[in-house]
Amino acid sequence: MAAITVRNLSDETHRGLRLRAAQHGRSTEAEVRAILDAAVRPAEPINLADALLAIGRDVGGLEIDIPRDEPALRPSLFDWS
Repeated sequence: MAAITVRNLSDETHRGLRLRAAQHGRSTEAEVRAILDAAVRPAEPINLADALLAIGRDVGGLEIDIPRDEPALRPSLFDWS
């Protein structure tokens, strides 16, 4: 786990963090972690397909040639005789 140090935090901000932590029933350090986690977490889950489509649109589209051999799956043939 990474660790950071925040220097020159105002007394007012520190008091606010301590109060907020107490309201949530956790330590000031745990409250700061929760605030930072919420700040960098996306508002909604990222859909990989949508993200790839957006990248393709941003670069003007892509042409991909995918060679197609035989199908990966073949139906099973049974000899019932």
